[in-house]
Amino acid sequence: MLYAILCYNDEDVVWSWSKAEDEAVMARLGVVHERLTREGRLGPALRLLPTTAATTLRKSQDPPLVIDGPFAETKEQLLGFYLIEVADLDEALGVARDLAAANPGGAYEIRPIALYIPDARGGLPEAREASRA
Repeated sequence: MLYAILCYNDEDVVWSWSKAEDEAVMARLGVVHERLTREGRLGPALRLLPTTAATTLRKSQDPPLVIDGPFAETKEQLLGFYLIEVADLDEALGVARDLAAANPGGAYEIRPIALYIPDARGGLPEAREASRA
């Protein structure tokens, strides 16, 4: 079964990490990533840019309203996600626990996937790290 693990944290804290602090967290996460890759259970994963780069489309308006910013009204922001293939929720929770042990703060929301549409372009783009300027 496919599960999404949504990564929430305080983006002001995460984006204030020094390059060395960020690299240390990513190295710890890399251990989990490598294991999941070896086991054939890791799908796409990504880190989102800060919510200051977000745009929101409010469906409740007619026509829909487009607003600069995330306006999710949450204390923690969605910073990224993992797509994993595991047998059940218990296994997905185990992966989330491993990720949590490697990454300080925040929360992981685990959701089963109801619909998955693979990359129709015939493959995934090369991983690129966003500028942290």
